[in-house]
Amino acid sequence: MEQFAALVDALIYTRSRNGKLTLIADYLRVTPDPDRGWALAALTDGLDFPAVKSSTIRNLLKDRVDPVLWSLSRDFVGDTAETASFLWPEPLRPVDAPPPTVSEAVASLAAMTRASVMADLPRLLDRLDAKGRYALFKLATGGMRVGVSARLAKVAFAQAFDVEVDKVEELWHALAPPYAELFAWAAEGAAPPDTANMPLFRPFMLAHPLENTEVDLADYVAEWKWDGIRVQLVHVGGETRVYSRSGDDISATFPELIDALAIPAVLDGELLVRGSHQGGETGGAASFNALQQRLGRKTVSRKMLAEAPAFVRLYDALAIGGDDLRALPWSDRRARLEALMPRLPDSHFDLSQIVEAENFAQLAQIREGARDEAIEGLMLKRRDSPYVAGRKTGLWYKWKRDPLLVDCVLMYAQRGSGKRSSFYSDYTFGCWTADPDEGGELLPVGKAYSGFTDEELKKLDRHVRQNTVNRFGPVRETDKSLVFEVAFDSVHASKRHKSGLAMRFPRIHRIRWDKPAHEADRIEALLALVRD
Repeated sequence: MEQFAALVDALIYTRSRNGKLTLIADYLRVTPDPDRGWALAALTDGLDFPAVKSSTIRNLLKDRVDPVLWSLSRDFVGDTAETASFLWPEPLRPVDAPPPTVSEAVASLAAMTRASVMADLPRLLDRLDAKGRYALFKLATGGMRVGVSARLAKVAFAQAFDVEVDKVEELWHALAPPYAELFAWAAEGAAPPDTANMPLFRPFMLAHPLENTEVDLADYVAEWKWDGIRVQLVHVGGETRVYSRSGDDISATFPELIDALAIPAVLDGELLVRGSHQGGETGGAASFNALQQRLGRKTVSRKMLAEAPAFVRLYDALAIGGDDLRALPWSDRRARLEALMPRLPDSHFDLSQIVEAENFAQLAQIREGARDEAIEGLMLKRRDSPYVAGRKTGLWYKWKRDPLLVDCVLMYAQRGSGKRSSFYSDYTFGCWTADPDEGGELLPVGKAYSGFTDEELKKLDRHVRQNTVNRFGPVRETDKSLVFEVAFDSVHASKRHKSGLAMRFPRIHRIRWDKPAHEADRIEALLALVRD
């Protein structure tokens, strides 16, 4: 556990990507099994300990530390695990047991129940120093926040043992922590696990943003970029699975798709839900806001299945009938996919249509005119491109429509996390119900924590501290004086918000230090953008 704690500590203070890769690769090479496998699972969010949550940590500390001291410290630090690791009191009697290994810690955490955790977890914590306690808290709750994505950890694994990261990605989803077979193959030269009859995830082909580039439509084809979630459906060996773009198995969240694909195939597409309307440009696709009601659920009610049935708008075919199609050009894969469509139930699958245009200028006009909720923009795909994992320059481009803009007033602020834990960097903003001089009030319409520079963040933090008018726990209410120009992709009706609205992908486009707050936009301006 000490070595893992040192790794976590080093990752926090290492900014560069290459530096983080080196740290993880070095750790994986020198750490024995199964500790390194459990550590890798922790870094890739592959562990879950139901008995240990952030609330567990808070309750433990409140029993041992003055509640006021805990509350003030947590508010200042901005991170529960970090605060708790330093405030945890030293044991009254010396502890004879050495620090636990990562494997021992994992086994202990997995054995804890909600009834036993309040007694069992302190025994582990008493065997660790502050860095070890911090690493244990992060391991237990799954919120590592050390600047390491699952993809970066897999790249580090590939670099550590000089293997192909795409091969690591494919094997990864067939195995479970602590990945003994994966390490045996990569580190010891053993044969790779036999996955021939397993419904494995294949890494997605991704697109580069189209920036100041004009493509020749003789070489590229255009499709709509749909606003759902990218999924991969795999049917192998009589079993079907649905994977998200990060490789997570989300089959249980969308059970209606499992029986819909009964043909051996690996298909790439956009998962959407049906809207109340069945016509129009989207072909019945509802907004992302409707889809969001189903995301992350372990069980789905019959009512939800009936009210928001899922379907997949297919883009591509990686394999059909046992034939791997990834090396074929897009045009050939498209032909195979079109031939497959009559064999798939149209209740659960349709085909993403080609957007026809005579030239690039006309395509740009079509893109700007597309303001349907379910459309994000366009995809441009080279007709001769194979299906390759990751982003390869010149093959696929995403051309998002220009964002919508609205002027909002800053209402509330909270501290961020990680390196922003000392700054008020999460901002809630609102629009006026009517002219404020005539009794109009501000209603929250969104929250954003991106779109500004480090220097702007310091200035915003200073503004929040100097203009606080009320406090609600970690939240500060500010005077209604600062205007943000907010960019967003779309806005939807929402019963969860007092304003009745929810923005899609809001981010701060400009800070309008010059603009009077009463000149910010009215709620009616956003209501006019809501599509049924």
